[in-house]
Amino acid sequence: MAQLRQDFAEFEKRHTQVLVVGPENAQAFQAYWNQHNLPFTGLPDPQASVLKLYGQEVNLFKLGRMPAQVIIDRQGQVRYVHYGHSMSDIPENSELFELLDELNVTEGNAT
Repeated sequence: MAQLRQDFAEFEKRHTQVLVVGPENAQAFQAYWNQHNLPFTGLPDPQASVLKLYGQEVNLFKLGRMPAQVIIDRQGQVRYVHYGHSMSDIPENSELFELLDELNVTEGNAT
């Protein structure tokens, strides 16, 4: 999440909403958000309903949910998905920015 926080202004510049979904309950999630003063939206998902909807992997040998990044366009279409195989398997923000720039041009919203 540090990577998202560091480049949050770049996501905003690309008209992008950042939503982080996690396995914690609402109280724990809110406490974490308040403690770290995160600028994007967090969604607690203790019942794994969002996880199941997007096919995010759970690996008990690696202590839970594997990372997943999903880009959804303004029409609600999934345009990009990356399912990580470990907690360090996360695309660089620069890669996401390239994809977002392409989507914005395609949708007529060039930055």
